Amino acid sequence: MSTDLSRYALYPSLKDRTVFVTGGSSGIGADIVIAFARQGAKVGFTGRNAAAAAKVVEAAAAVGPKPLFLQSDASSVEALRQAIADTAAAFGDVNVLVNNVANDERHNIEDVTPDDFDWRVNINLRPAFFAAQAVLDGMKRQGGGVIVNVGSISWMIKGAGYPVYATCKSATVGLTRSLARDLGKLNIRVNTLSPGWIMTEKQINMWVDEAGEKLMDENQCLPGRIVGSDVANMALFLSADDSRMVTAQDFVVDAGWT
Repeated sequence: MSTDLSRYALYPSLKDRTVFVTGGSSGIGADIVIAFARQGAKVGFTGRNAAAAAKVVEAAAAVGPKPLFLQSDASSVEALRQAIADTAAAFGDVNVLVNNVANDERHNIEDVTPDDFDWRVNINLRPAFFAAQAVLDGMKRQGGGVIVNVGSISWMIKGAGYPVYATCKSATVGLTRSLARDLGKLNIRVNTLSPGWIMTEKQINMWVDEAGEKLMDENQCLPGRIVGSDVANMALFLSADDSRMVTAQDFVVDAGWT
């Protein structure tokens, strides 16, 4: 697919909306931040790496409003709440929440301690719940909003080597469906966006080898490789008014793997 941005859709309903993205300083999250900025949205995003975040801010500001980076440890609920409050103070109540932060670090069942298990849950699942909680009052004031929970196909394809991560990502679907039911009466839509194997810098450097390339070739229905903008484009659609009656669903971007 061409990376020429002029070929991608613009959604007028996203212009000037306040968007909050967790884990936006690299990988898929960075592409999501830039994609929303291009729509004219005002974006606040978290991350740990200030140097990487500066590059995201620069790239986003080149195509839209300059986003606000809030350095934050995703495992800290208080830091997350403060980042959302700071975004609302700068841009207005959050209209769109994208729960993207995650860590797919490999781990063996035998090596996982209770503290290690809790740490992985605190990165891969807990932030999504508490971010949704933190934006709720603002969305009520606006008469609605959108929450996009970024999942993964890892648990669907029975991926090996990251059992706690995969468990958290499967739980994301349950979180989405329960929130969609509870919050629907407030005109808040909640969906899951589940990527396949996305060719981020981290994935390429750490996990993609000859065997991985063969795995993608054998399992994807479509040729080529999935990149972060493919996921970001789906996040835009799910956040725009174009999908106003879509909620409680899981949208998979995996080139047909599952």
